[in-house]
Amino acid sequence: MGHMRKNTISRLKSELNTNSKVVIIGHKNPDGDALGSTLGLSLFLEQFGIATQVVMPNGFPDFLKWLPGINTVLCYDTDKSECEKKLLDSDFVFTLDFNHLDRIGSGLGEFLTKLDKSFVMIDHHQEPSDYAEFMLVDTHIASTCELVYEFITTEYSEQKLTAEVASCLYTGIMTDTGSFRFPSTTSKTHRIIADLIDAGAKNSQIHQDIYDNNAESRLHLLGKALQNLKVLKGFSTAYTYLSQEDLNTHGFKKGDTEGFVNYALSLKGIKFAVIFIENKAEEIIKISLRSIGDFDVNTFARSHFNGGGHKNAAGGKSDLDLKSTLAEFENMLTTYKEKLS
Repeated sequence: MGHMRKNTISRLKSELNTNSKVVIIGHKNPDGDALGSTLGLSLFLEQFGIATQVVMPNGFPDFLKWLPGINTVLCYDTDKSECEKKLLDSDFVFTLDFNHLDRIGSGLGEFLTKLDKSFVMIDHHQEPSDYAEFMLVDTHIASTCELVYEFITTEYSEQKLTAEVASCLYTGIMTDTGSFRFPSTTSKTHRIIADLIDAGAKNSQIHQDIYDNNAESRLHLLGKALQNLKVLKGFSTAYTYLSQEDLNTHGFKKGDTEGFVNYALSLKGIKFAVIFIENKAEEIIKISLRSIGDFDVNTFARSHFNGGGHKNAAGGKSDLDLKSTLAEFENMLTTYKEKLS
């Protein structure tokens, strides 16, 4: 599936003007692509005098707090009435880096379902739902930031990219491609990156800001995850887990476990890797799934863990306790032995 456009997004340009009020929303537990794409688009549109407001369902990890424009973001979980006021007052609601309204939490999701505004979807995930009037969707593209880049450079080709916008977009592309090493990275990705560096994105600095700001506690937590690693050679699978107690012992902060699952995937001969993270407050086990090659974790997460994402990277959750979830997961694998061996 390539481009899927209900109303091509180019029609949007003629409707956006200096009187337009725009709200731009990213998904729950926003990552580099959700924040980079929403802030990049917001900062870009502001240059034309278009009033924008970025809204996130909840807060974001420390390693993204340096992003240009981050202090203007409103979080729905702490600022509900202000967010709803902005949404009621808006003309356009952009939803970036997600394609189902339940990806933003029930409260905000329900509010949007009842909201009668022009919705715009810019996203790269599989199987988009049908709420948006304008769509720029391409599931073959590595990041939403690349699609935002496509939108602004195609529709506003006369406008130069600022260093701030370039830094935001660089961040999302870098994080969603695993620093340009996932198979979704194309030569076009690198051409865009080159353009962003020319526009003022300080590439080396951005890598440092995101990857080299570890607290000691985070490395100890990674050590614990590596200790908990279990390898199931017969299924080319490795998984690890962190209990709520593990998280508490190591002073867990939002974003600390980002990338942990990739260590399991880096094992020789492993095609499928999963991390299970207990969340006592929400009474769920959060699950991140990764694969190499043609094992489809999007389908796996949809079938078993009420989730989804991409072919090689997906998320999900379980309502069982940690021990039962792990046992059930090992049990599930028997059905997939052929696909995995």
